[in-house]
Amino acid sequence: MATRAPASTLRQIPSGIWMLGCVSLLMDISSEIIHSLLPVFMVTTLGASALAVGLIEGAAEATALIVKVFSGVLSDYLGKRKALAVLGYGLGALSKPLFAVAPGVGTILAARLSDRIGKGIRGAPRDALVADIAPAHLRGAAFGLRQALDTVGAFLGPLIAIGLMMLWANDFRAIFWVAVVPGVLSVALLAFGVKEPQTHTGDKRVNPIRRANLARLGPAYWGVVAVGTAFALARFSEAFLILRVQQEGLPLFMAPLVLVTMNAVFAVTAYPFGKLADNCSHDKLLVAGLAVLIVADTVLAVGSHWSIALVGVALWGLHMGMTQGLLATMVADAAPADLRGTAFGVFNLASGLALLAASVMAGWLWDRHGAAATFHAGAGFCVLTIALLIHRLRNRPASGAATR
Repeated sequence: MATRAPASTLRQIPSGIWMLGCVSLLMDISSEIIHSLLPVFMVTTLGASALAVGLIEGAAEATALIVKVFSGVLSDYLGKRKALAVLGYGLGALSKPLFAVAPGVGTILAARLSDRIGKGIRGAPRDALVADIAPAHLRGAAFGLRQALDTVGAFLGPLIAIGLMMLWANDFRAIFWVAVVPGVLSVALLAFGVKEPQTHTGDKRVNPIRRANLARLGPAYWGVVAVGTAFALARFSEAFLILRVQQEGLPLFMAPLVLVTMNAVFAVTAYPFGKLADNCSHDKLLVAGLAVLIVADTVLAVGSHWSIALVGVALWGLHMGMTQGLLATMVADAAPADLRGTAFGVFNLASGLALLAASVMAGWLWDRHGAAATFHAGAGFCVLTIALLIHRLRNRPASGAATR
Protein backbone atom coordinates (compact mmCIF):
# COMPACT_ATOMS: atom_id res chain seq x y z
CA MET A 1 0.00 0.00 0.00
CA ALA A 2 1.29 3.51 -0.73
CA THR A 3 3.35 5.14 2.00
CA ARG A 4 1.64 7.87 3.96
CA ALA A 5 2.48 11.38 2.86
CA PRO A 6 4.16 13.58 5.47
CA ALA A 7 1.80 15.72 7.50
CA SER A 8 3.40 18.88 6.08
CA THR A 9 2.58 17.72 2.57
CA LEU A 10 -1.02 16.94 3.48
CA ARG A 11 -1.38 20.43 4.98
CA GLN A 12 -0.12 21.97 1.74
CA ILE A 13 -2.70 20.18 -0.42
CA PRO A 14 -5.43 22.68 -1.39
CA SER A 15 -8.84 22.28 0.22
CA GLY A 16 -10.38 21.71 -3.21
CA ILE A 17 -8.48 18.43 -3.51
CA TRP A 18 -9.81 17.27 -0.14
CA MET A 19 -13.29 18.22 -1.28
CA LEU A 20 -12.91 16.24 -4.52
CA GLY A 21 -11.65 13.27 -2.51
CA CYS A 22 -14.70 13.44 -0.24
CA VAL A 23 -16.94 13.73 -3.31
CA SER A 24 -15.43 10.48 -4.62
CA LEU A 25 -15.73 8.85 -1.19
CA LEU A 26 -19.43 9.66 -0.88
CA MET A 27 -20.28 8.52 -4.42
CA ASP A 28 -18.32 5.30 -3.96
CA ILE A 29 -20.21 4.56 -0.75
CA SER A 30 -23.47 5.13 -2.60
CA SER A 31 -22.50 3.04 -5.62
CA GLU A 32 -20.92 0.15 -3.71
CA ILE A 33 -23.90 -0.24 -1.35
CA ILE A 34 -25.93 -1.01 -4.46
CA HIS A 35 -23.36 -2.81 -6.62
CA SER A 36 -22.35 -5.23 -3.88
CA LEU A 37 -25.96 -6.43 -3.64
CA LEU A 38 -27.25 -5.89 -7.18
CA PRO A 39 -26.36 -9.25 -8.81
CA VAL A 40 -28.01 -11.21 -6.00
CA PHE A 41 -31.01 -8.85 -6.04
CA MET A 42 -31.48 -9.36 -9.77
CA VAL A 43 -31.33 -13.14 -9.51
CA THR A 44 -33.23 -13.76 -6.25
CA THR A 45 -35.80 -10.93 -6.29
CA LEU A 46 -36.30 -10.06 -9.96
CA GLY A 47 -35.73 -13.58 -11.29
CA ALA A 48 -33.06 -12.51 -13.77
CA SER A 49 -30.89 -15.07 -15.53
CA ALA A 50 -27.11 -15.05 -15.44
CA LEU A 51 -27.18 -13.98 -19.10
CA ALA A 52 -29.26 -10.93 -18.17
CA VAL A 53 -26.81 -10.09 -15.38
CA GLY A 54 -23.90 -10.39 -17.80
CA LEU A 55 -25.61 -8.26 -20.44
CA ILE A 56 -26.49 -5.50 -17.98
CA GLU A 57 -23.11 -5.43 -16.24
CA GLY A 58 -21.15 -5.72 -19.48
CA ALA A 59 -23.13 -2.96 -21.17
CA ALA A 60 -22.76 -0.72 -18.11
CA GLU A 61 -19.00 -1.09 -17.70
CA ALA A 62 -18.37 -0.89 -21.45
CA THR A 63 -20.43 2.31 -21.60
CA ALA A 64 -18.29 3.93 -18.90
CA LEU A 65 -15.08 3.09 -20.76
CA ILE A 66 -16.41 4.30 -24.11
CA VAL A 67 -17.75 7.59 -22.72
CA LYS A 68 -14.33 8.28 -21.21
CA VAL A 69 -12.98 8.50 -24.76
CA PHE A 70 -14.86 11.76 -25.27
CA SER A 71 -15.36 13.40 -21.88
CA GLY A 72 -11.80 14.60 -21.38
CA VAL A 73 -11.66 16.02 -24.90
CA LEU A 74 -14.97 17.82 -24.34
CA SER A 75 -13.73 19.34 -21.07
CA ASP A 76 -10.69 20.70 -22.93
CA TYR A 77 -12.83 22.04 -25.77
CA LEU A 78 -15.35 23.75 -23.46
CA GLY A 79 -12.77 24.90 -20.95
CA LYS A 80 -15.12 23.76 -18.16
CA ARG A 81 -14.14 20.84 -15.91
CA LYS A 82 -16.49 21.30 -12.98
CA ALA A 83 -19.71 21.56 -15.00
CA LEU A 84 -19.06 18.21 -16.67
CA ALA A 85 -18.02 16.63 -13.37
CA VAL A 86 -21.24 17.86 -11.71
CA LEU A 87 -23.22 16.45 -14.65
CA GLY A 88 -21.50 13.09 -14.30
CA TYR A 89 -21.95 12.85 -10.55
CA GLY A 90 -25.51 14.12 -10.92
CA LEU A 91 -26.40 11.32 -13.33
CA GLY A 92 -24.91 8.84 -10.88
CA ALA A 93 -27.02 10.23 -8.02
CA LEU A 94 -30.21 10.36 -10.10
CA SER A 95 -29.82 6.70 -11.05
CA LYS A 96 -29.88 5.46 -7.45
CA PRO A 97 -33.66 5.69 -6.77
CA LEU A 98 -34.30 3.62 -9.92
CA PHE A 99 -32.65 0.61 -8.28
CA ALA A 100 -34.97 0.88 -5.28
CA VAL A 101 -38.19 1.03 -7.32
CA ALA A 102 -37.17 -1.25 -10.20
CA PRO A 103 -39.99 -3.69 -11.10
CA GLY A 104 -37.77 -5.65 -13.50
CA VAL A 105 -34.43 -5.91 -15.20
CA GLY A 106 -35.32 -3.28 -17.81
CA THR A 107 -35.30 -0.57 -15.16
CA ILE A 108 -32.08 -1.97 -13.71
CA LEU A 109 -30.48 -1.74 -17.15
CA ALA A 110 -31.57 1.89 -17.51
CA ALA A 111 -30.26 2.70 -14.03
CA ARG A 112 -26.90 0.99 -14.62
CA LEU A 113 -26.39 2.69 -17.97
CA SER A 114 -27.25 6.09 -16.47
CA ASP A 115 -24.86 5.47 -13.59
CA ARG A 116 -21.99 4.38 -15.84
CA ILE A 117 -22.56 7.18 -18.36
CA GLY A 118 -22.22 9.49 -15.39
CA LYS A 119 -19.01 7.76 -14.35
CA GLY A 120 -17.63 8.06 -17.88
CA ILE A 121 -18.52 11.76 -18.07
CA ARG A 122 -17.03 12.72 -14.71
CA GLY A 123 -13.80 10.70 -14.69
CA ALA A 124 -11.51 12.64 -17.00
CA PRO A 125 -12.82 16.16 -16.12
CA ARG A 126 -12.50 15.37 -12.41
CA ASP A 127 -8.90 14.21 -12.83
CA ALA A 128 -8.16 17.28 -14.95
CA LEU A 129 -9.71 19.42 -12.21
CA VAL A 130 -7.37 17.82 -9.65
CA ALA A 131 -4.43 18.71 -11.90
CA ASP A 132 -5.73 22.28 -12.34
CA ILE A 133 -6.19 22.87 -8.60
CA ALA A 134 -3.03 21.18 -7.29
CA PRO A 135 0.35 22.95 -7.49
CA ALA A 136 2.73 21.13 -9.83
CA HIS A 137 5.03 19.99 -7.00
CA LEU A 138 2.06 18.45 -5.11
CA ARG A 139 0.24 16.90 -8.04
CA GLY A 140 1.24 13.30 -7.27
CA ALA A 141 0.24 13.67 -3.63
CA ALA A 142 -3.05 15.26 -4.68
CA PHE A 143 -3.96 12.39 -7.00
CA GLY A 144 -2.89 9.90 -4.34
CA LEU A 145 -5.07 11.57 -1.71
CA ARG A 146 -8.12 11.59 -3.97
CA GLN A 147 -7.61 7.91 -4.86
CA ALA A 148 -7.12 7.00 -1.19
CA LEU A 149 -10.39 8.65 -0.18
CA ASP A 150 -12.10 6.96 -3.14
CA THR A 151 -10.82 3.58 -1.91
CA VAL A 152 -12.19 4.27 1.57
CA GLY A 153 -15.62 4.60 -0.02
CA ALA A 154 -15.15 1.32 -1.88
CA PHE A 155 -14.59 -0.41 1.48
CA LEU A 156 -17.28 1.38 3.45
CA GLY A 157 -20.07 0.85 0.92
CA PRO A 158 -20.12 -2.97 1.05
CA LEU A 159 -19.58 -2.95 4.82
CA ILE A 160 -22.58 -0.67 5.28
CA ALA A 161 -24.57 -2.98 2.99
CA ILE A 162 -23.70 -5.99 5.17
CA GLY A 163 -24.78 -4.18 8.33
CA LEU A 164 -28.07 -3.04 6.82
CA MET A 165 -28.82 -6.49 5.40
CA MET A 166 -28.46 -7.89 8.91
CA LEU A 167 -30.46 -5.07 10.50
CA TRP A 168 -33.30 -5.04 7.97
CA ALA A 169 -33.61 -8.77 7.21
CA ASN A 170 -32.34 -8.66 3.61
CA ASP A 171 -34.62 -5.80 2.52
CA PHE A 172 -32.78 -4.90 -0.69
CA ARG A 173 -35.04 -2.03 -1.69
CA ALA A 174 -34.82 -0.24 1.65
CA ILE A 175 -31.03 -0.47 1.52
CA PHE A 176 -30.98 0.92 -2.02
CA TRP A 177 -32.91 3.96 -0.76
CA VAL A 178 -30.19 4.53 1.84
CA ALA A 179 -27.66 4.70 -1.01
CA VAL A 180 -29.45 7.76 -2.39
CA VAL A 181 -28.30 9.90 0.56
CA PRO A 182 -24.49 9.80 0.06
CA GLY A 183 -25.04 10.15 -3.70
CA VAL A 184 -26.95 13.42 -3.28
CA LEU A 185 -24.42 14.68 -0.71
CA SER A 186 -21.64 13.94 -3.20
CA VAL A 187 -23.19 16.17 -5.87
CA ALA A 188 -23.95 18.94 -3.38
CA LEU A 189 -20.38 18.92 -2.07
CA LEU A 190 -18.96 19.19 -5.57
CA ALA A 191 -21.38 21.92 -6.64
CA PHE A 192 -20.93 24.13 -3.59
CA GLY A 193 -17.62 23.07 -2.06
CA VAL A 194 -15.24 23.07 -5.04
CA LYS A 195 -14.16 26.22 -6.85
CA GLU A 196 -12.89 25.76 -10.40
CA PRO A 197 -9.76 27.67 -11.48
CA GLN A 198 -10.23 29.84 -14.54
CA THR A 199 -7.06 28.67 -16.26
CA HIS A 200 -8.88 26.72 -18.98
CA THR A 201 -11.76 29.09 -19.73
CA GLY A 202 -11.83 29.74 -23.45
CA ASP A 203 -8.90 27.44 -24.11
CA LYS A 204 -10.13 25.20 -26.91
CA ARG A 205 -8.11 22.35 -28.29
CA VAL A 206 -8.47 20.12 -31.30
CA ASN A 207 -10.20 16.77 -30.82
CA PRO A 208 -7.36 14.22 -30.76
CA ILE A 209 -9.47 11.40 -32.21
CA ARG A 210 -8.56 11.99 -35.84
CA ARG A 211 -7.62 9.60 -38.64
CA ALA A 212 -4.28 11.32 -39.22
CA ASN A 213 -3.32 10.80 -35.59
CA LEU A 214 -4.42 7.16 -35.55
CA ALA A 215 -2.13 6.56 -38.52
CA ARG A 216 0.86 7.68 -36.42
CA LEU A 217 0.34 4.97 -33.81
CA GLY A 218 2.80 2.19 -34.54
CA PRO A 219 2.87 -1.62 -34.28
CA ALA A 220 4.03 -1.56 -30.66
CA TYR A 221 0.91 0.37 -29.63
CA TRP A 222 -1.49 -1.80 -31.62
CA GLY A 223 0.15 -4.83 -30.04
CA VAL A 224 -0.77 -3.44 -26.62
CA VAL A 225 -4.33 -2.82 -27.83
CA ALA A 226 -4.55 -6.46 -28.97
CA VAL A 227 -3.25 -7.70 -25.63
CA GLY A 228 -5.58 -5.41 -23.71
CA THR A 229 -8.59 -6.54 -25.74
CA ALA A 230 -7.82 -10.21 -25.13
CA PHE A 231 -7.29 -9.42 -21.44
CA ALA A 232 -10.69 -7.71 -21.27
CA LEU A 233 -12.29 -10.88 -22.67
CA ALA A 234 -10.76 -12.77 -19.72
CA ARG A 235 -12.02 -10.24 -17.15
CA PHE A 236 -15.81 -10.36 -17.30
CA SER A 237 -17.94 -8.45 -14.81
CA GLU A 238 -17.19 -8.94 -11.13
CA ALA A 239 -20.92 -9.49 -10.62
CA PHE A 240 -20.23 -13.14 -11.44
CA LEU A 241 -17.86 -13.36 -8.48
CA ILE A 242 -20.69 -12.33 -6.17
CA LEU A 243 -23.09 -14.81 -7.76
CA ARG A 244 -20.55 -17.63 -7.58
CA VAL A 245 -19.72 -17.19 -3.90
CA GLN A 246 -23.40 -16.81 -3.01
CA GLN A 247 -24.17 -19.93 -5.06
CA GLU A 248 -21.74 -21.88 -2.88
CA GLY A 249 -23.63 -21.06 0.31
CA LEU A 250 -22.56 -17.59 1.43
CA PRO A 251 -25.43 -16.17 3.53
CA LEU A 252 -27.40 -13.59 1.58
CA PHE A 253 -26.63 -10.72 3.95
CA MET A 254 -22.90 -11.41 3.53
CA ALA A 255 -22.89 -10.99 -0.27
CA PRO A 256 -21.02 -7.63 -0.10
CA LEU A 257 -18.13 -9.48 1.59
CA VAL A 258 -17.06 -10.52 -1.91
CA LEU A 259 -16.22 -6.95 -2.96
CA VAL A 260 -14.72 -6.18 0.45
CA THR A 261 -12.32 -9.12 0.03
CA MET A 262 -11.41 -8.29 -3.55
CA ASN A 263 -10.85 -4.59 -2.87
CA ALA A 264 -8.82 -5.27 0.28
CA VAL A 265 -6.33 -7.47 -1.59
CA PHE A 266 -6.29 -5.05 -4.52
CA ALA A 267 -5.54 -2.09 -2.25
CA VAL A 268 -2.74 -3.87 -0.38
CA THR A 269 -0.96 -5.16 -3.49
CA ALA A 270 -1.41 -2.36 -6.03
CA TYR A 271 1.43 -0.12 -4.82
CA PRO A 272 4.11 -2.84 -4.36
CA PHE A 273 3.46 -4.25 -7.82
CA GLY A 274 3.29 -0.77 -9.32
CA LYS A 275 6.72 -0.10 -7.87
CA LEU A 276 7.96 -3.46 -9.18
CA ALA A 277 6.78 -2.52 -12.69
CA ASP A 278 9.33 0.31 -12.73
CA ASN A 279 12.16 -2.23 -12.50
CA CYS A 280 11.05 -5.26 -14.53
CA SER A 281 9.59 -6.27 -17.86
CA HIS A 282 5.98 -5.12 -18.21
CA ASP A 283 5.14 -8.08 -20.43
CA LYS A 284 6.55 -10.59 -17.95
CA LEU A 285 4.71 -8.98 -15.03
CA LEU A 286 1.49 -9.08 -17.03
CA VAL A 287 2.06 -12.78 -17.75
CA ALA A 288 2.47 -13.35 -14.01
CA GLY A 289 -0.78 -11.49 -13.35
CA LEU A 290 -2.57 -13.57 -15.96
CA ALA A 291 -1.23 -16.74 -14.36
CA VAL A 292 -2.73 -15.62 -11.04
CA LEU A 293 -6.05 -14.98 -12.80
CA ILE A 294 -5.96 -18.50 -14.25
CA VAL A 295 -5.52 -19.88 -10.72
CA ALA A 296 -8.35 -17.64 -9.47
CA ASP A 297 -10.68 -18.84 -12.24
CA THR A 298 -9.79 -22.47 -11.49
CA VAL A 299 -10.51 -22.08 -7.78
CA LEU A 300 -13.82 -20.37 -8.55
CA ALA A 301 -14.72 -23.10 -11.04
CA VAL A 302 -14.04 -26.09 -8.77
CA GLY A 303 -14.68 -24.63 -5.31
CA SER A 304 -17.41 -26.49 -3.45
CA HIS A 305 -17.83 -24.14 -0.47
CA TRP A 306 -18.18 -20.38 -0.24
CA SER A 307 -14.99 -20.08 1.78
CA ILE A 308 -13.02 -21.74 -1.04
CA ALA A 309 -14.69 -19.52 -3.63
CA LEU A 310 -13.71 -16.53 -1.50
CA VAL A 311 -10.08 -17.60 -1.90
CA GLY A 312 -10.62 -17.34 -5.64
CA VAL A 313 -12.01 -13.84 -5.14
CA ALA A 314 -8.91 -12.87 -3.13
CA LEU A 315 -6.71 -14.17 -5.96
CA TRP A 316 -8.82 -12.14 -8.40
CA GLY A 317 -8.00 -9.07 -6.30
CA LEU A 318 -4.30 -10.02 -6.39
CA HIS A 319 -4.32 -10.18 -10.18
CA MET A 320 -5.90 -6.71 -10.23
CA GLY A 321 -3.15 -5.42 -7.98
CA MET A 322 -0.56 -6.89 -10.36
CA THR A 323 -2.12 -5.69 -13.61
CA GLN A 324 -4.49 -2.76 -12.99
CA GLY A 325 -2.68 0.26 -14.32
CA LEU A 326 0.08 -1.85 -15.88
CA LEU A 327 -1.62 -1.88 -19.27
CA ALA A 328 -2.07 1.88 -18.98
CA THR A 329 1.68 2.20 -18.47
CA MET A 330 2.26 0.01 -21.50
CA VAL A 331 -0.03 2.24 -23.59
CA ALA A 332 1.85 5.34 -22.45
CA ASP A 333 5.22 3.75 -23.28
CA ALA A 334 4.14 2.59 -26.74
CA ALA A 335 2.40 5.79 -27.92
CA PRO A 336 4.00 9.09 -29.01
CA ALA A 337 3.88 11.62 -26.17
CA ASP A 338 1.62 14.02 -28.06
CA LEU A 339 -0.86 11.24 -28.92
CA ARG A 340 -1.31 9.64 -25.51
CA GLY A 341 -4.84 11.03 -25.18
CA THR A 342 -5.81 9.44 -28.48
CA ALA A 343 -4.00 6.23 -27.54
CA PHE A 344 -5.87 5.88 -24.26
CA GLY A 345 -9.17 6.70 -25.95
CA VAL A 346 -8.81 3.99 -28.59
CA PHE A 347 -7.54 1.53 -25.98
CA ASN A 348 -10.54 2.20 -23.72
CA LEU A 349 -12.92 1.83 -26.65
CA ALA A 350 -11.49 -1.58 -27.62
CA SER A 351 -11.41 -2.76 -24.00
CA GLY A 352 -14.96 -1.59 -23.38
CA LEU A 353 -16.38 -3.46 -26.35
CA ALA A 354 -14.43 -6.59 -25.34
CA LEU A 355 -15.72 -6.33 -21.76
CA LEU A 356 -19.29 -6.17 -23.04
CA ALA A 357 -18.74 -9.28 -25.15
CA ALA A 358 -17.03 -11.09 -22.26
CA SER A 359 -19.84 -10.42 -19.79
CA VAL A 360 -22.55 -11.49 -22.23
CA MET A 361 -20.58 -14.64 -23.06
CA ALA A 362 -20.04 -15.34 -19.35
CA GLY A 363 -23.76 -15.09 -18.64
CA TRP A 364 -24.65 -17.33 -21.59
CA LEU A 365 -22.15 -19.97 -20.51
CA TRP A 366 -23.43 -19.79 -16.92
CA ASP A 367 -27.03 -20.38 -18.02
CA ARG A 368 -26.25 -23.10 -20.56
CA HIS A 369 -23.36 -25.00 -19.01
CA GLY A 370 -23.04 -23.86 -15.39
CA ALA A 371 -20.83 -21.50 -13.42
CA ALA A 372 -17.71 -23.62 -13.87
CA ALA A 373 -17.84 -23.16 -17.66
CA THR A 374 -17.81 -19.37 -17.23
CA PHE A 375 -14.61 -19.41 -15.21
CA HIS A 376 -12.95 -22.04 -17.40
CA ALA A 377 -13.62 -19.79 -20.40
CA GLY A 378 -12.03 -16.88 -18.54
CA ALA A 379 -8.94 -18.99 -17.95
CA GLY A 380 -8.90 -19.87 -21.65
CA PHE A 381 -8.82 -16.19 -22.64
CA CYS A 382 -5.96 -15.72 -20.17
CA VAL A 383 -4.01 -18.37 -22.09
CA LEU A 384 -4.80 -16.52 -25.35
CA THR A 385 -3.52 -13.26 -23.86
CA ILE A 386 -0.33 -14.95 -22.68
CA ALA A 387 0.20 -16.28 -26.22
CA LEU A 388 -0.12 -12.73 -27.59
CA LEU A 389 2.40 -11.49 -25.05
CA ILE A 390 4.88 -14.20 -25.99
CA HIS A 391 4.41 -13.23 -29.64
CA ARG A 392 5.16 -9.59 -28.71
CA LEU A 393 8.32 -10.60 -26.87
CA ARG A 394 9.58 -12.69 -29.79
CA ASN A 395 8.89 -9.98 -32.37
CA ARG A 396 9.90 -6.93 -30.34
CA PRO A 397 13.19 -6.14 -32.17
CA ALA A 398 11.49 -6.23 -35.57
CA SER A 399 8.54 -4.07 -34.42
CA GLY A 400 10.70 -1.42 -32.83
CA ALA A 401 8.87 -1.64 -29.54
CA ALA A 402 10.05 -0.02 -26.36
CA THR A 403 12.70 -1.73 -24.30
CA ARG A 404 10.09 -3.13 -21.98
